[in-house]
Amino acid sequence: MAGGWSRVARRIRVPLGFVFAAFFLWLARPSGVSLALSLLLVVPGLWLRGYASGYVKKNAEITMTGPYAFTRNPLYLGSMLIAFGFALGARSVLIAIVLAVLFEVIYVPVIRSEEAFLRSKFAGYDEYAARVPRLIPRLHGENASNAEDGGFSSELYGKHREYNALIGAAAIYTALILKSFFWQFGFAFFRR
Repeated sequence: MAGGWSRVARRIRVPLGFVFAAFFLWLARPSGVSLALSLLLVVPGLWLRGYASGYVKKNAEITMTGPYAFTRNPLYLGSMLIAFGFALGARSVLIAIVLAVLFEVIYVPVIRSEEAFLRSKFAGYDEYAARVPRLIPRLHGENASNAEDGGFSSELYGKHREYNALIGAAAIYTALILKSFFWQFGFAFFRR
């Protein structure tokens, strides 16, 4: 059953994200302060996702350098930072709770499924998994900058189209700013 759900979770996570975005915008009550505070999580999350995408060679090797020397899932960690940053910007405890449930129900099975795939494809994955935590990064990494891999690759960043996360974040901030403006000034205009 767990294998079946992880397949479903992989398929629905992106469409569910669009549904959640509508829910998010409906419940959001942003303010200038909350949007500014959200940057404390969103910017590092975007940076981490972008940085990680310049290292990962999906399905070709176990990436153990760059941010992968600190956590096995820097892309998911970056996504979590971004998501909870936007929950902070939205000023909604309900959004934060729903996000936590969605990460548990969708992303944990996906991560486990990906780990099972990596274990089956790469002999050294168990050793790597024993040294590097699944999600919460350790404070120091091994092989954080290995000269053999050439370091960060802007070509990989482009190949993985990670710039879409930046575009998406800009779109969400635009929507939140417009909603904040509407709530602050729109109703006052219509009450005259």
